Amino acid sequence: YEARCRDTTIHNTFMYGDMKGVHAVLKDPCMVNALMETVHEEMVWAPELGMWTMSSKIKQTSALRLAASKGHSGCVEELLFRGAEVDADPGGSTALHDACIGGYDSCVQLLLAHGADPDLLAEDGSAPLHLCSTAQTFQCAELLVTGGAEVNVFTSETKLTPLHVVARRGLEEHVKLFLSHGADVSARNREGETPLNAACAGAERPAEAGWYLRVVQMLLGAGADPCTAGRKHHTPLHNACSNCSPRIAEILLQHGAKADVQNCAGYTPMDCLLQVVEDYPDQHPEAVARSLLNHGAKAGKSLMLKLCLLSPATLEVMLNCYTVVPSCEEWMQSIPLEIHETHQGFFDSVRQMTSQPRSLQHLCRCALRRHLGKGIDAAISRLDIPSSLMEYLLLRNEGEIQ
Repeated sequence: YEARCRDTTIHNTFMYGDMKGVHAVLKDPCMVNALMETVHEEMVWAPELGMWTMSSKIKQTSALRLAASKGHSGCVEELLFRGAEVDADPGGSTALHDACIGGYDSCVQLLLAHGADPDLLAEDGSAPLHLCSTAQTFQCAELLVTGGAEVNVFTSETKLTPLHVVARRGLEEHVKLFLSHGADVSARNREGETPLNAACAGAERPAEAGWYLRVVQMLLGAGADPCTAGRKHHTPLHNACSNCSPRIAEILLQHGAKADVQNCAGYTPMDCLLQVVEDYPDQHPEAVARSLLNHGAKAGKSLMLKLCLLSPATLEVMLNCYTVVPSCEEWMQSIPLEIHETHQGFFDSVRQMTSQPRSLQHLCRCALRRHLGKGIDAAISRLDIPSSLMEYLLLRNEGEIQ
């Protein structure tokens, strides 16, 4: 670098896109590629002293990076015209990385037109495509892939592809774009997880469930394997159940996900669901439980039923897999008063049927489901029976135990 500059006034000139100021500063040609430095005081641990001390840390950047990070395309264009090094990476990143983070497509277009390397890794191991990770960055991602960026580039440490990143964030337009340019749905990160694992793990908020469902559908449609597990043997279905995502769990099962597979901790998808029922009582955990049971999952130990107290509907689905209602008086005392009052009829029926013979109709249901084995859902849907009976066999909620 020809020069170093710690003048914050000059830094701000480029950050705020003050073109009058920019022209004044650039009268000195050395400033085009000058190293912009800021000094920060921060607390660091000094083991030799056994205490925290103040230390100066220098942060480096460039005029081009400052302008690109704020989307000032006029300033970026002026700097490039005057010979700014397009791939310079003071501080560990280039202007292209900064423009992608901010979603400034006009700056991305300028930088690519002036020869910026679309696959250059930043110091943290990210390529520009990895940084197109918000809805606002779609145009940037489109410019990069049409400009020749490698769509299957890995981060240097975590081995994430851009598809892993956008699938984890539920960005359906990005996913569609990357798939159309050859993104590998089978690519595995350092933990052995695919983009499908990432999408199912990211679907944590109910308001975004639709986005993630469409991403999962696109990945499955492109050939993603729903049975692929990471190093901890955690499958996409484990993730979907841990997030209590009914529609995602159902579509994974329809595409062949195994309902009873165990992860390295010995947990099945049903175990993962039951552990979070209390966290997601309003996200229809009973629908997830029903899907799992209708695709061959086991109901599990009766001790786990106490985890369903905040979701009587889930408790009903689980109890309807038992030929005899197990004793539950001990943990029934823990039911919150409000829930007990709202669902008193259901809980009364549970108490009444505890250790009592179930109805013949229910016992026939259990026998038929046991006979059909793991393909319950598909087998029952092929039976020539009334829809009401079909729903009963598939564990429809009725609000009481018989």
